[in-house]
Amino acid sequence: MASRKRVPTESHNKGPEGSAVAVGKRSRAGDQRHIAALILARGGSKGIPLKNIKTLAGIPLIGWVLRAAVDSELFDSVWVSTDHDDIEKVALSSGARVHRRSAEVSKDSSTSLDTIQEFLRLYPEVDIVCHIQATSPCLHPFHLKGALEYITEQGYDSVFAVVRRHHFRWQEVKKEKGELTRPLNLDPANRPRRQDWDGELCENGSFYFSTRDLIEKQGLLQGGKVAYYEMRPEYSVDIDVDIDWPVAEQRVLRYGYFGRDSPEVVRLLLCNVSGCLTEGRIFLSASGAEMISVNTRDTAGLRMLQREGVEVVLLTSSLDPVAQDLSQIVSQRLGCEVLRVGERPLEDLRPLVKKRDLTWKDVAYMGNEEVDVEVLNLAGLSAVPSDAPLMAINGAKYICSAAGGRGAVREFTEHIRLQKKKAKSQLEQDRIDRTNC
Repeated sequence: MASRKRVPTESHNKGPEGSAVAVGKRSRAGDQRHIAALILARGGSKGIPLKNIKTLAGIPLIGWVLRAAVDSELFDSVWVSTDHDDIEKVALSSGARVHRRSAEVSKDSSTSLDTIQEFLRLYPEVDIVCHIQATSPCLHPFHLKGALEYITEQGYDSVFAVVRRHHFRWQEVKKEKGELTRPLNLDPANRPRRQDWDGELCENGSFYFSTRDLIEKQGLLQGGKVAYYEMRPEYSVDIDVDIDWPVAEQRVLRYGYFGRDSPEVVRLLLCNVSGCLTEGRIFLSASGAEMISVNTRDTAGLRMLQREGVEVVLLTSSLDPVAQDLSQIVSQRLGCEVLRVGERPLEDLRPLVKKRDLTWKDVAYMGNEEVDVEVLNLAGLSAVPSDAPLMAINGAKYICSAAGGRGAVREFTEHIRLQKKKAKSQLEQDRIDRTNC
């Protein structure tokens, strides 16, 4: 299926009074329907205040699904439906348009269907809606692409995401009936082995594709000719239901979508010494000698990458002579190159990348200052320590939970290694997709 390339237009961020003008050029022949992604993000939350924009692994929660929707290039428009100013700001900064929902559909008792129906009344140009759940941060563009093809290529009216579960379920029974529970999906006398049972398909809430006719005429999100799209368990994360924040962060770091340029395998890591391998403090001896420390967990992480075939180059600045001396010691122990960079690191690093016949997608970069932003944006994977300045944080694809010199480099090396495992998992998801076709 051909994709639609999203191109910003002047009307891109108009409010509900504007029309749903397409934000991308159609390249698919035949199907001329307007397909919109819609993320519902009400400001009220009984459990976690403003949960939809609470930071998860360095990015607002809603930002994970917005990145997947925008990068998929499948949608003519990507929307966030909200009643809160702060959520609106995050949506606009992520490349989405904003539908300011009315008070009538912003109540605790309001349903998703109520809000989507209001959206469709305001934007008659929309023919197909993909309702994406903001609390599903492990969504990837390939999930959306595989599901949409059921509608655009096979004529289905609705498609929703499921995960296969192998759980034996029991129904609770009132005590006065003489029993406390009865089996729902098994015969206790003939319990099947896991390998002999296909399991059950359970909604995971990640997304629901529906046609306008189905929603308006029948009042349904699932109906007509219905299909399901099976997602693997590792991608089926629902913070609303079955997972808490620390566990969710670990799942997202392992299986989340980090952008279209995120590489499957990193071949080169460029790492600043000052502020990344060091913590920014200088110790003075009684004789006046300056000393700085390095965390052994960080250097161990660099060694692991080297053993897996990733080249490591340490970066230092002429403005930091103490870090230069340290980098020489560390490089001797690691057997890696040291490169001195100037006030614009990109100018010094371009020849290095070209000499190795690499693209920026093959490169991981760790910096911690505003001068690093250009390279942080270009690199396939990029990171900053938790104590980096805001400009650097905004340019990075990954924000470490650890500070510079206190395990941030080790954390980033673990993240790089996880991307390789994630690529293998995606190959397995592709196998499921082909099986279900």
